[in-house]
Amino acid sequence: MTKIAVFCVGNRLHLDDGVGPAAYDVVLERFNVPEEIELFDLGVLTMDMINYVDTCDAVITVDAIEHSGQPVGTVLRGTPQELAKAQGAAISLHDLRLVDLFDAALLLGYEAEGICLGVQVENTEPAILTEDLTPSVREALPLLVEALAAEVARLGVPFVDKKTGEPYLG
Repeated sequence: MTKIAVFCVGNRLHLDDGVGPAAYDVVLERFNVPEEIELFDLGVLTMDMINYVDTCDAVITVDAIEHSGQPVGTVLRGTPQELAKAQGAAISLHDLRLVDLFDAALLLGYEAEGICLGVQVENTEPAILTEDLTPSVREALPLLVEALAAEVARLGVPFVDKKTGEPYLG
């Protein structure tokens, strides 16, 4: 049985930095989450999450991405290593990047498939703390959630659509 952890990372009070938690909210509104998926609304990614790299078959991080070279609102997908190597791309705007978590896990002998989903952001440092997304990132949110739903379906553990009761296959 496939076990998946989904880390929705970000600070809700820093505009686009809250795209991960916003995706978390949409997932819970639209879908029933199977017991094989552990869905987390995280402020920041920490080494405390390393156990999930050991106990899960796949770890998916949903986060804001800066400096990807893509237009604001672009939804991106890659492995932690691919996005870390992208010129100027940050996996996370936070202190610990997913690639750092996987590098540490590898040293401990832990293995899981790592997948990063994110949106190229516009503003993560508002002058006043603001729980919202900029218009371009808000418009990208449904596509980000669709990408997440398609990813878990690809891994064999689809979300279940609350309206239809059917597995969402993308």
